[in-house]
Amino acid sequence: MDHSLFRKGKGGRLIDQKVQSSKYWPIDSNLLKLLIPVAVCHALGHVTSNVSFAAVAVSFTHTIKALEPFFNAAASQFILGQSIPLSLWLSLAPVVIGVSMASLTELSFNWTGFVSAMISNISFTYRSIYSKKAMTDMDSTNVYAYISIIALFVCIPPAIFIEGPQLMKYGFSDAIAKVGLTKFISDLFWVGLFYHLYNQLATNTLERVAPLTHAVGNVLKRVFVIGFSILIFGNKISTQTGIGTSIAIAGVAIYSYIKAKMEEEKRQMKTA
Repeated sequence: MDHSLFRKGKGGRLIDQKVQSSKYWPIDSNLLKLLIPVAVCHALGHVTSNVSFAAVAVSFTHTIKALEPFFNAAASQFILGQSIPLSLWLSLAPVVIGVSMASLTELSFNWTGFVSAMISNISFTYRSIYSKKAMTDMDSTNVYAYISIIALFVCIPPAIFIEGPQLMKYGFSDAIAKVGLTKFISDLFWVGLFYHLYNQLATNTLERVAPLTHAVGNVLKRVFVIGFSILIFGNKISTQTGIGTSIAIAGVAIYSYIKAKMEEEKRQMKTA
């Protein structure tokens, strides 16, 4: 049985997605114009995430980044013109309230960590929405490959001129002195590999779901990250931070339920 999926490409040409998705997809000037801003946001989002991780507790950064669905909903409605039902907007309210509660009493709070995490939210929102638009012309694997390559070239100049001297003089030598050369190289390899695989999987998922649903799924991921950060790094959180985080997670659960119910109603209307 042929499980190929077909869609219309430019000029009305039918494209076999099963065949095309496993091959290199040539890029043209129009796609390049679309992908360069996406790649810049991809780079900026990751850089600011790591700045936030360095400035505050891992759990706090991920709590702030739980606001991503709110930014995504706003961008979907006001930039792409997609209608977001009131019920979905209301389901995002607990997420915002919970994150606000967690931020107010976070023991490691500082403005560098908070602002960096917020910039990361905005950057990843733009990346998700416009990556989705690019996927009308190529599959998600090719999109991620292109934005990763472009993002690399974006990051090289500031990495050399801003961090280069200090990184070579202190960063590498201090890390090697602390854990040893073998472990340092091994950790870099495994962190790089898993971080790449995570982003590749996230982009492949984005091809199959709406940007807002993708953002909500990211919040659920943060639940596990926050939990593990508390267990492994011993990050201490206040009672209010714990309650705020729980409220934010509950909001995500409510959104997921409403979204699933709406999708089921759409399927029933189509089959009726």
